[in-house]
Amino acid sequence: MTRIIISTLCLLQSVCGLAQENAVYVENLKSIQVKANGTWGEPPLMILHSNNFVEISFDDLQHNFVRYTYTITHCNADWTPSDINRNEYMDGFADNKIEDYEQSMSTMMDYNHYTLCLPNDDVKLLISGNYKVTIYEEGEDEPVAEACFSIIEPRVGVEVSVSGNTDIDTWAQHQQVEFNINYKGYEVRNPVDEFYPIVLQNRRWDNHVEELKPTYMRTNQVVYSHNKSLIFEAGNEYRRFEILDEHVPTMRVDQMEYHDPYYHATIFTDEQRTNYLFDKDQDGRYYVRNSDNIDNETESDYFLTHFTLKMPPVAGGDIYLNGELTNNRIAEEYRMEYNRITKAYEKMLPLKQGSYNYQYLFVRDGETTGHTLQTEGNFHQTENEYYVYVYSRPFGGRYDKLIGFGKK
Repeated sequence: MTRIIISTLCLLQSVCGLAQENAVYVENLKSIQVKANGTWGEPPLMILHSNNFVEISFDDLQHNFVRYTYTITHCNADWTPSDINRNEYMDGFADNKIEDYEQSMSTMMDYNHYTLCLPNDDVKLLISGNYKVTIYEEGEDEPVAEACFSIIEPRVGVEVSVSGNTDIDTWAQHQQVEFNINYKGYEVRNPVDEFYPIVLQNRRWDNHVEELKPTYMRTNQVVYSHNKSLIFEAGNEYRRFEILDEHVPTMRVDQMEYHDPYYHATIFTDEQRTNYLFDKDQDGRYYVRNSDNIDNETESDYFLTHFTLKMPPVAGGDIYLNGELTNNRIAEEYRMEYNRITKAYEKMLPLKQGSYNYQYLFVRDGETTGHTLQTEGNFHQTENEYYVYVYSRPFGGRYDKLIGFGKK
């Protein structure tokens, strides 16, 4: 095993281990990402029977070569496994090996970088819907990671709008989503029952919305408007920092230090937000790169990154670090500890060099949804991204097709 000093992480225990999120179950795997067509920032979505592909990558901090294998499962809209046989959704073997890997170079924390592209010579995917890739260490039965993506067969149009003028407040703390499904040319018997939309804010699944009923119908159109289930906390723009250089503090980095055997990056102390702060953020994403911006995937080091949120302790729940740097999961390894001496919440994570977005969420005891009011504030001006996935199971169908997608 590589020299890892983070012994307190318990990656198998989470408050909210939603199956539709990318997840890592062992301490030595980091930075799992799913890119559509190798393009950063796009949702993990490809078009059926096209030249599209998804690229799944991760780092193994053991550094010594380990053989990893993977299986693919087709899932329903709620990410439970579909009740269909493997040969109905894919051509290829049940278990396949991840052959593409590179060793890190000139880094203090050694790792191997693994990449998997789908489809490939071993696997062809045949139908639309949700897909889960489960990764194993060769010869082992327990998974080490899961990566999720979707395939769409575009059959319906989706128009999405967002407003701060909601059914519970006016230009205040919330945003309300409305959308139409335009199905002209798509044969459907009962749109109310056969269409199953799911709505996400900034790719978060802890506050996603499903089981929606339309407000009314028009000719070849289903309308979802003035639905209180589609009112979201507006939040604030994501906070940002960059850890690009091992010697020079970059954006919002207070200190860069070397404590044998690793580099430590200390982010400037954060505070509770009481005002809206405009920023051209990336809605929670992160981008791996270093100051040279050459061979980013294998020449970017890992820094032990320290976060501090200065605020009084909040009763009745916990504060979690959130963003794609945590795979948007409300999990124990991302829960912040309150330091009564410094009067601040604190957390340390090993992060690969790059540009990061993040936020702090409050999760009430016994719940699994994060809230921004206590940490970031809620402001209707916030520029959030909203995704609408439209699934359909025709009469007599045995799995959920993904037939529409819209975003705003």
